[in-house]
Amino acid sequence: MALAASTTLAASAQSVTDVFTNEEFIKHVSETVGGELKSFTISGPTSGAFTTTTVRTLPTTRMPDIAKKVLGDSLTVTQEESWSAPAADGSRTNTIKLTVAKAPVDVTAEQKLVVNGDSTVVELSGDVKSSVPFLGGKIASAAEPVIGRALNLQATLAQEWLASHS
Repeated sequence: MALAASTTLAASAQSVTDVFTNEEFIKHVSETVGGELKSFTISGPTSGAFTTTTVRTLPTTRMPDIAKKVLGDSLTVTQEESWSAPAADGSRTNTIKLTVAKAPVDVTAEQKLVVNGDSTVVELSGDVKSSVPFLGGKIASAAEPVIGRALNLQATLAQEWLASHS
């Protein structure tokens, strides 16, 4: 299943990068959806190319009943991100890989931060795949809207964070 989302944030691409890689912000996003941040690591300064790894637990309350039966009350998600150095105009690309413990779902996505005057357009595209024979498509179809909503929520919370932490 394909993921696609786009939003505009009233901030520079570097400011958006700094929010998306701020451990307190990541903790806030996790807790907003009823989850818990387990760990966050970053490989270097956000002014250049760097990587991050985030591990969090998330509730399964909004997932289909069949998923809740398999996964239980929560799931552990590992998010690995590989950020490019900024382009001359400040735009950058982030490659995202999500793995879900105990679930046969893999998510790969590309997030672009595109400078648009004083704002940044956050564009996300990617795929949700499941390796389960015969049921993989149904599992990916069930996971895609949940993942899509989570990524959109991150952008909404980022705008609020930017407004309240400037």
